[in-house]
Amino acid sequence: MSHTAIMLLAGMALLIVLRLTVRDAARAMRIFLILWFVVSIGNLLVGVLYAGYGWAEEAGIWLLVFGAPAAVALAARRIAA
Repeated sequence: MSHTAIMLLAGMALLIVLRLTVRDAARAMRIFLILWFVVSIGNLLVGVLYAGYGWAEEAGIWLLVFGAPAAVALAARRIAA
């Protein structure tokens, strides 16, 4: 399994755990977005600094890694409201 797929699954798992443990859906979404932003930036930095990828390559992947779970979180928040 590719690292990007693992990161996407990790983001979805984090969202599910937070949504099940935090009663307020809006608060769970805010916590998720902050945590996932930090984790995805860390993933970007590891890719650039240690794996040898360029900033442009990693920026495109970062948009997917951060954006897809964030979009699901925002959509889930709208549905729950």
